[in-house]
Parts: sequence; structure tokens; C-alpha cells
Amino acid sequence: MLLALPMLFLFAEPPSTADVESALKRFVDVLTIVQAQAADPVNTEQSIYQGAIPAMLRTLDPHSIFFDPGQNEELKAMERSERKGFGTVVSLLPGRVIVLQAAAGTPSAKAGLQPGDEIVAVNNVALSRLDMEQLTQFLGEARQSQVHLIVRRPSNVRLLDFIMDPALVDSPSVDRTYFLAAGIGYVRVTGFDPQTAKLLKDAIENLGGNHLKGLVLDFRDNPGGVVESALQAASYFLKPGQKILTVKGRSIEDQEVKVPDTATPYSFGVAILVNEKTASAAEIVSGALQDHDRATIVGLPTYGKGLVQNVFPLTGNTALALTTAFYYTPSGRSIQKPLASGSLEIAKQSGQFRTDAGRVVVGGGGIRPDVPANPPAPTQLEGVLEASGTLTAFATEYTQKHKISDEFETTPQVLEDLQVYAAERNIQPSVADWLREREWLQSVIKQEVFNQALGVAKGDEVEAQRDPVVKAALERLRGN
Repeated sequence: MLLALPMLFLFAEPPSTADVESALKRFVDVLTIVQAQAADPVNTEQSIYQGAIPAMLRTLDPHSIFFDPGQNEELKAMERSERKGFGTVVSLLPGRVIVLQAAAGTPSAKAGLQPGDEIVAVNNVALSRLDMEQLTQFLGEARQSQVHLIVRRPSNVRLLDFIMDPALVDSPSVDRTYFLAAGIGYVRVTGFDPQTAKLLKDAIENLGGNHLKGLVLDFRDNPGGVVESALQAASYFLKPGQKILTVKGRSIEDQEVKVPDTATPYSFGVAILVNEKTASAAEIVSGALQDHDRATIVGLPTYGKGLVQNVFPLTGNTALALTTAFYYTPSGRSIQKPLASGSLEIAKQSGQFRTDAGRVVVGGGGIRPDVPANPPAPTQLEGVLEASGTLTAFATEYTQKHKISDEFETTPQVLEDLQVYAAERNIQPSVADWLREREWLQSVIKQEVFNQALGVAKGDEVEAQRDPVVKAALERLRGN
């Protein structure tokens, strides 16, 4: 996200206008010759918007971006936390998209999509021809306008047609709240928008507030967002007056941000889950709590995006998101990983730093976990069952034939039915392989059944119980 701290930065004097005028004259001279002499007609707006300006910004850092009118409108919508879509939760497999949930009141639910439906084509594009990266990109683009879906439903011989128009879909940034164990809560934060801090507070209070014994905060795949919201979130766990971050840049005065004196923080233990896609505002919270020994960081090293970016409105409904400074954790670590431009200030940050308790934490960009943890690579059987969609398809048939409640468990009989179902699809592992994966199969089938019968949120609770990163966090909170 491209939003900066709402601070009054004191910018230095602008550069000499003579240098700017000289550079602009050279650019105008080149553009004039290109317009007059190029073999093909030149689109001036395209040359500037997609050529000259982006090329100039690439010499700075990968996050300084020019927004043309269309992109600028998307940015404004993003700042308003507006998301268009169809309200469908899907399972992506190579060349296959299977519906897990159609949220009530959304275009997908109104159109009649059901759990277990397989989307075969979108706007006459066969999804079977797309690899995972193409599939993800194509589906993201398709959410922007009306779509025509061709759907295969397990109970129907004929393919079904659906036409849907996207609508604003409520996607709260705090979307999962439940107990992992007695007195230990779990909250997932998918991003930081203007409402995130309040939603996080509400989630914690719903779990019991200060009566909790511990809390697991899941920041995995959290790209960041509104820094103001992250600062407020950090203040829920840090003492009044403690430093949350420092801002440093060439054209601004150094500025420290501290927890307000009026803060009343929680006192229970905290573990924060991170991975390589945890970035920006999520790294600010993680780094602050780590430096003050307030939370245990579990998972993989984070992305390393610690840029202060200001969005400058320009003429013609365009805008420029420009990096003006860098974020530093309380111990002095730069959150930003080294840039190709070779920022001298960031280059100084590759050494060791210390937390309040004297623990060594490493600089050099991103937040390094206190407890490294990584989901293991799938076994051959797991890979085959997931890639083929066998587990999801089996769950679809099972939920259509049985009434499912939250008391459902994967019994030996269910596993036998799954084994027969897989064999009919030429998946016949050895007895040893099947027995070795028994515990995993029990969990995954329960999750898939819950996804389709009770909703994806309920299925996620099942997945968390087998997640090795969550398990590592629980061990630390329990003092193991």
C-alpha cells in the first residue's frame, strides 16, 4: 500500500531551478525530434506516462510509482478500502478453480453459485489452459467488470452459465478470530486499513481481553497498508512512552513515534506469525514488539519494505508516490531491505542490534523471526491429492449426502470412503503411505467438509490445528 504517516514533514529547500530547467529542455528537445521524425506516429501521453516517467523512477527504488488517470482512480478506491468482486472464496488448483463458499448477499450467491462448483471458463477463456500464475492474474483482472462463467456442478450433467456484475464487497482486514487452546486466542490480520486497529481491538475483547493467557497474531501474507493504523495496533501491547519507530530521510527531520501516554496496553503474552510476504506496516508492528521483548516472532524472515511514501497529486488526475524517508525499529534497524540504488543510510544497517533485554537482533532489512518455522514441503501423496482436486471433490460429494454440523469428525469409515474414491481416480498409494498420512488426511478432509458446509472461516480453524508455525507459537506462549 502506498500511504504514509500523516505527519508534518519539514522538507529541505528545493533544488536549483536552473538544473531542472536545463534537464527539461533536453527532454523537450528529444521529444520534439521523436514526434517529428520517428518512423511511426508517437502517442505523446503514452511516451511520457509509460516511458519517460517510469524510467526515471526506476533509478530510485521499486516502490516509487507514477499513476496515470486510471491507476490514480484505483489508488483512491484502495485508500477508501473499496474492493470490487463477486464474494466467492475459491480453491485454486493447476488449471482448475473450485468454489468453496459464496458469501451471503454477494453477486456470486445471488447468481446461484454453490460450494463444489468448478469454474471451467471465464469470458470464454478455458481455465484449464492457464498455469497458477496466469490463473491468479486472470481472475484478479476479471473482477473489474461483468463476467460470463461456465460452471460444472457435480450433480448436473450439463454445464451451467452464470453472468455476474462485480459489486463492492466487504473484506474486513481482521477476518479470523477464535481460540487455539484454553485461554489462547488467534487473530488474523490480512492488512492495515483505517479500520484495522479498531477491528483488532474488538477481536481481542471478544476473546476475553485482559483475561487471555496469550494471543497469536497472524501477519503472514499481510502486505501492510495504513501506517497510522499499525501505530495504534502496536500501542495495544507496548507501554506508554515506548518508541514504536523512527523516520529518517534526506529531506525531512528525524522523527520518533512513541506510544501515547494515555495508552492502556494488554499484558498477556503475544506471538506474531510472519513470512516472506509480511511487509510494511505489519513489519513496523512486528519490529517494535520484538525490540521491546513484547512478542515472540515466529515463521520466516519478512519482506523488508520500510519506505515512507507520500502521494503527490499532479495535473490531469495523475499522481506520484515517492519514497521520501525510511522506517527504523526502536533498536535502530532499518526495515527496508537494501535497494539497487544503494542508499547509504540503509547500507549502515546490516550489523547487530539489541532489544530492551539485550537480545541480539539482526539488521539488513526485514524482521528476522525469533523462532524460525516453515510449513514442510508436501509429501508425494499430499501433492497428488491436492493437485488433482480429489480432496475438495470428495468433500463436495460427502456434504451433498450428509448433514454436517460442527461436531463432524473424519471417522475411519470416511477415510475408507476417501480411499475408494481416490482409487476410482487411479490414485492408489501403498498401505504404508496411506497410514503415514492418516492424521493429515483426517485433518484436511475435516477442513474441506467444513469449508463447504459451514464456511471457510470454520475450515481455517481446523487448518490452524495442524499448522507447524501456529504450533511453534503455541509452544512459546505455553513456555515450552
